[in-house]
Amino acid sequence: MKQRVLRIGTRGSRLALWQANHVKALIESTDSTRGVEIAVIKTSGDRIQDRQLLEIGGKGLFVKEIQVALINGDVDLAIHSMKDYPAANPEELALACVPQREDPRDVLVLREGESAGDLSTGARIGTGSLRRRHQITLLFPSSFVSGLRGNVETRLRKLDEGTLDAVVLASAGLKRLGFAPRISRFLSADEMVPAVGQGALAIETRRDDHDLNLLLLRLQDEGARRAVDAERRFLKAIEGDCTTPLGVYASIDGGRVTIKAFLASKDGSEHIKRQIEGSAREIEALVDRLVETFMEAGAGKLLDA
Repeated sequence: MKQRVLRIGTRGSRLALWQANHVKALIESTDSTRGVEIAVIKTSGDRIQDRQLLEIGGKGLFVKEIQVALINGDVDLAIHSMKDYPAANPEELALACVPQREDPRDVLVLREGESAGDLSTGARIGTGSLRRRHQITLLFPSSFVSGLRGNVETRLRKLDEGTLDAVVLASAGLKRLGFAPRISRFLSADEMVPAVGQGALAIETRRDDHDLNLLLLRLQDEGARRAVDAERRFLKAIEGDCTTPLGVYASIDGGRVTIKAFLASKDGSEHIKRQIEGSAREIEALVDRLVETFMEAGAGKLLDA
């Protein structure tokens, strides 16, 4: 029996297409007889570029239309950046696979020829994320942080045109697009806790597509999956969403895991930052304990604010 050609649903940005083609190559290397096509779907997040994400509903706008296409059977699987993947999703759909994760850190990018040491008092730093905004303000309290939208190339162009002195971006996106040489400084997870799932890809399918789900399990990186599941468990337990200034990062090293988390009020006037370490076999219990620590420290008040 001839196998069906798999259709991958994706956004049309250069980074999204890199991600889709990467997964396409992984599938084809796993099953050389399988045909794979890419279908570009324009999302609300791509169409609306004149307002900040916070004003129009958050990062979930980058996945909604793709999920509808998946439910309707127009595509067979969807590829999302994990940090854009909502905590709650349609019951018909499943997070089928998490491939190997790229570097999860955030980075500081300056104009070519400049270094982080060149940032002066009042430096203009661009980011579209409240999580990054509030943490970069703690790192560079004399800086002026402004909002920033657009794809990686657009953000780099605004920097190079002199509108900004620096931008904060994800290391993963820069590396995947060949812009690694533009990185001026890596920000450690202690300096800036990454977004939930940053650097990882979410491969989403229909829950009842059993044959495809079995195939995709062969692409899964179990370490990345455990870390991402732990980060998403924290996100769900804290009842955060795409607009919450929240960072969570789980790092598994052998049999040990370290989980770091950061939560701020929307205006950044208050924040909580904690970490927990322990056996990787107890990762879910450690997440729950860290959530309790945050709630005891007043996380509920920050979320309400």
